[in-house]
Amino acid sequence: MNKPGEIILGIDPGTIVMGYALLAVNGNTTKVIHMDVLKLASKKDMYERLQLIHAKVCELITQHKPTTFAIEAPFFGKNVQSMLKLGRAQGVAIAAAMHYAVNVTEYSPKKVKQSITGNGNADKEQVWKMLQTILHIEEKPQYFDATDALAVALCHHYQTSSPLGKATKGFKGWDEFIAKNEHRIKK
Repeated sequence: MNKPGEIILGIDPGTIVMGYALLAVNGNTTKVIHMDVLKLASKKDMYERLQLIHAKVCELITQHKPTTFAIEAPFFGKNVQSMLKLGRAQGVAIAAAMHYAVNVTEYSPKKVKQSITGNGNADKEQVWKMLQTILHIEEKPQYFDATDALAVALCHHYQTSSPLGKATKGFKGWDEFIAKNEHRIKK
């Protein structure tokens, strides 16, 4: 369960644009603290960009003191080189969170979309519209990377606050859940 006063740092990793968002959770109330992007010049050296990602995540953690860190897993596409670069960006962000002993959770893009829209294949515009409705946001950000990061944070909130999510965690299906919880079945 989410604790009162919890702050979730959501990250949408990227080597050119990294989205980030901070979501405050207090009971059943959620509020966007901040969301934006870190733009990384494509002409800069890859290692310099990784250093900038690390520095930005460290800055966000020291400034906002998140209690948990949620990050989107890399999407498995056809371009192996892009995947490797994205994995590095994700790893650097995770390392920064681990340095500050912030709990890290990773979510697949499909899981994030499913949590927010009910459709694991939703596009970025659909995700944004749902975030706008759920969190009462009026101004559309310049980059969807920021809203993607917010979606990751909200997904984490949904996953950790749902009693159903906790009850079924670690089970491979209903048969296994029932077998291990026979005492809960009313006959």
